[in-house]
Amino acid sequence: MPAVLSDLERDILEYMVTYLRTHTYQPSIREIGEEFGIRSTKTVSEYLSALAAKGYLERDPSRSRGIRILGVDLNPHTVSIPCFSELPASARGFESDGVESWLSVDRRLGAARGSYFLKVREPRWQGFGVEVGDLLLVEPAAVPDLKDRDLAMVHLGERPDLYRVQRAGLSLRLQAVGDRGEAMAVEDPARLVVGGRVAGLHRRFDDTPLPTSTTTH
Repeated sequence: MPAVLSDLERDILEYMVTYLRTHTYQPSIREIGEEFGIRSTKTVSEYLSALAAKGYLERDPSRSRGIRILGVDLNPHTVSIPCFSELPASARGFESDGVESWLSVDRRLGAARGSYFLKVREPRWQGFGVEVGDLLLVEPAAVPDLKDRDLAMVHLGERPDLYRVQRAGLSLRLQAVGDRGEAMAVEDPARLVVGGRVAGLHRRFDDTPLPTSTTTH
């Protein structure tokens, strides 16, 4: 399981990957510092050392820009998306801890920052056409983004669950997936915590494993 990254470590890593895809070479330590408002090159180097210690980078101190990002598909037309097998307990959503693998997909299929795959482990969502082993592509979404009939990850209890959205004007109701009961009305939609909207589903009809990478996009 990949080591947990701080928010700034993740941002630096994603910046380096984006820069490399665009320029075909790594940003300098000074450029990284300028991007994140870090004046000390020593501090930037310490962040890079932390990323290396956590297995995301390899560094060659003898070379200028001597950094190699590990496990990333650098094709400019693809993006690496984390895949999880457990729903997060925190309303903040997924962190780097808990990533099962990284899947490289065409940017047109999952380019939104913060998207993730969820591998379905239980049969409780089958009533909505979701089978065990399916990969749900979940993209970031706020309450105003949710449309009628959307499937959304919503935090109502200790953990988020999958709900079918029902909208009529400004009113909002949620139908728990797999629950035969009536939909529940949301009294204050503005306070609803949404973990994302299901944007796609990938299903294999054989046991061939999906190609994966080991780190972030």
